[in-house]
Amino acid sequence: MKAIVHDTYGPADVLQLRDIDQPAIGDDDVLVQVRAAAVDPGVWIFMTGRPYLARLASGLRRPRVPVLGRDLAGVVAAVGARVTRFRPGDEVFGTCLRGAYAEFASAPQRRLAHKPANVSFAQAAAAPVSGMTALRAVRDSGQVRAGHRVLVIGASGGVGSHAVQLAKAYGATVTAVCAPARADFVRSLGADDVLDYTSEEVDRDGPAYDVVIDTGGDRPFSLLRRALTPRGTLALVGGSYTKGPVLSGYDRQMVRAPLLSLFVGQRLRSVSAVERAEDLAELGRLIESGALTPAVDRTYPLAEAADAIRHLRDGHPAGKIVVTVPELTGR
Repeated sequence: MKAIVHDTYGPADVLQLRDIDQPAIGDDDVLVQVRAAAVDPGVWIFMTGRPYLARLASGLRRPRVPVLGRDLAGVVAAVGARVTRFRPGDEVFGTCLRGAYAEFASAPQRRLAHKPANVSFAQAAAAPVSGMTALRAVRDSGQVRAGHRVLVIGASGGVGSHAVQLAKAYGATVTAVCAPARADFVRSLGADDVLDYTSEEVDRDGPAYDVVIDTGGDRPFSLLRRALTPRGTLALVGGSYTKGPVLSGYDRQMVRAPLLSLFVGQRLRSVSAVERAEDLAELGRLIESGALTPAVDRTYPLAEAADAIRHLRDGHPAGKIVVTVPELTGR
């Protein structure tokens, strides 16, 4: 099969399109013929090996898993002996342990769900990691409910575009923080108000928000807390993944936020991208109901995956970037 492979850490130039063996599947695994795979900050981290702490998971000197990509959508090609939820021909979406930038990928059945029929493969691939992260920020960390005022920083990005829609689905009034060029886009997601970060700061309205979801990771706690009500919740979701060889800004926040929460009335929560089958199923239900529509900024063919990753870093996408894989014929 064809796959995007990297043998060393580095910029997108290290990626190559090569023929490699199809992945093997175990008894609980599903072989997916990939039709689309999303790009996210984790792809950049595992490609570059920075911050260096990421190499504890990916390999100290060189990548242990040469094929990038985790979000995917496609068609079941084969199933393991103990797989009961899927059969060949089913359309699915979810995550693999890495290896989605390829014609085939292996994924545990617990990391997959049936693809909602009302979205494309590209849209379905855009949902799993960003959508589940946003769900944890909105539903679990923020405990957003009807009547809440929610501020989403980085509202036009992958997690942010999901968070705006989820907060609206839970009945909140949402203010989206983004650049002026993305104002119409975030309004189309349901945002009630837009804050232009090039001319205003997030504390523009004073301590007005019950929940602040920060996907940027660059603002100091003192500024973010000024936008919160006295008992409000700050949900920290990543950010600054291209900065710092050892610890990114988000890594430092992961350590500082729980400590500061012990001494202030506000709740400061770090949102981890834990992937659970029930959360993926919940995303599927929200997509099928029309409450959530994954936004795709741009698609790139598999051979141009390096350009897709460059666009993630430099292009400030509106929604998700997706790598598409042509449907196989005669193979």
